[in-house]
Amino acid sequence: MPVSSLADPASEDALELLSTGFERGGMLTLVGECEVDYDGRASSHLPPGERLVILKPDGTLLVHQDSQRKPVNWQPPGSTHNARLDGDSLIVESVRTSPHEELEITFEAVAQASLLELDDTSGLALEGSEEDLRQRILANPDVLETGFTAMATERETVAGAIDIYGQDADGTPTAVELKRRRVGPDAVGQLHRYVEALERELYGKSVRGILVAPSVTDRAERLLASEDLEFVSLSPEQTDTSRPTDLSEYAEK
Repeated sequence: MPVSSLADPASEDALELLSTGFERGGMLTLVGECEVDYDGRASSHLPPGERLVILKPDGTLLVHQDSQRKPVNWQPPGSTHNARLDGDSLIVESVRTSPHEELEITFEAVAQASLLELDDTSGLALEGSEEDLRQRILANPDVLETGFTAMATERETVAGAIDIYGQDADGTPTAVELKRRRVGPDAVGQLHRYVEALERELYGKSVRGILVAPSVTDRAERLLASEDLEFVSLSPEQTDTSRPTDLSEYAEK
């Protein structure tokens, strides 16, 4: 990862570093006192202050203050960056063509300028979520147990919302609590509260409770047995949840 870094550079030296970065398609960072003007779908002016500016080779530009995770101003991928001098000031410009938007950053002083030539072609590998686990069960209830029928998702009780509410092959009401990772006693206690709440709502009718997770701790396993609750080992799978199955409208009143 080649890196070029300048501390307290003159505007001319910072401009030369920026020009090199634009030519090489590198990641550029600037730290210094600047003001920011935006013109496009609206107009804005950010008075002078010390900020971090990041210019990415895909056209993204981010202006960060010293708080909050979101940039105070930005340009999206596909924008075109350039830089120039105006007297002693360094001007950084970013232009987006459609819709037309311009961002102009005027540096009165640059404390640090860096060029980083990164090699990163890896994609983000997402772990399965509880929603993935829910969709897996709703798409094929038999992965939970043969004969299970899902009747509602996020079924409300006085103890909270049950991830999946349904009934087994014998018609016994069943509360299913989903966890995407290995869990301990807290998850068992949560499921126990749901079962108790349902039994009160159903006037003492027996309710099964099933905890679904990849694995449980030894303490959780002992607590499940003592509370007469069940465990099914199941892991999330990456599924298309762009159109999730929502059974909440069928929840019992």
